[in-house]
Amino acid sequence: MGHVSGPFGVRGWVNLHVYTEAIDSLLDYPVWWLGKEGKWQEYRLKGGEVHNKGPVALLEGIGDRDAALALKGFQVAVPRSEMPQAEEDAYYWNDLIGLKVENLQGQVLGMVDSLFETGANDVMRVLDGETERLIPFVGHFVHDVDLKAGVVKVDWGVDY
Repeated sequence: MGHVSGPFGVRGWVNLHVYTEAIDSLLDYPVWWLGKEGKWQEYRLKGGEVHNKGPVALLEGIGDRDAALALKGFQVAVPRSEMPQAEEDAYYWNDLIGLKVENLQGQVLGMVDSLFETGANDVMRVLDGETERLIPFVGHFVHDVDLKAGVVKVDWGVDY
């Protein structure tokens, strides 16, 4: 849902870079998991607010600037059970990663490796060996997402 971008002040607060649609939504969750290189640890949120550069948070057990600095670069996640159900025709990005991508002709274009924002729209990064395709995640190109079957159907040529 985001990552720790560095310390904020001297009392253990951390700056956050969030990947959520609403800049303050991460602050709604009382329990966070922070991780790096596959090692995760649970933290409880003691306080949080939005400043002009984004959200900041105080986590239980982090009491000074050095402890906050040690968390720089850590990914922030929340328990999936705490997250609201995705709305119809909306998806959590982590649910899309690893899905097979096929075009309307049934040709496999690769697997969803990641997604990112461009400002105009979200983009799927699809990998097939050495081939990388960047497909805008908009209705014009993405025709169907079948999470159960593990397939994303797109209007995209193999030579694009």
